[in-house]
Amino acid sequence: MATHVHVPQVGAPDPELNNSPFAEETDEDYEVLRREVPGEPVCYFNNQSYRHDNYVCSGSTLMRCDYGIWVRMGSCDPDNP
Repeated sequence: MATHVHVPQVGAPDPELNNSPFAEETDEDYEVLRREVPGEPVCYFNNQSYRHDNYVCSGSTLMRCDYGIWVRMGSCDPDNP
């Protein structure tokens, strides 16, 4: 994703609200999470739903919704991708 102009800034996850799990595609836990969350159509971040393949910025971290799991994709900082 070359530009982050239209990516919403969602802030930090609030543990009191509904949030989908967070992972890195290279994490060992990613496959375990994938079995626990098999193909959900949305991800939740602080009770807000986002469709599969939507991007958000949480602080400086760019994340993509991957069928119910937030996957860390890099930085939201355009000067430090």
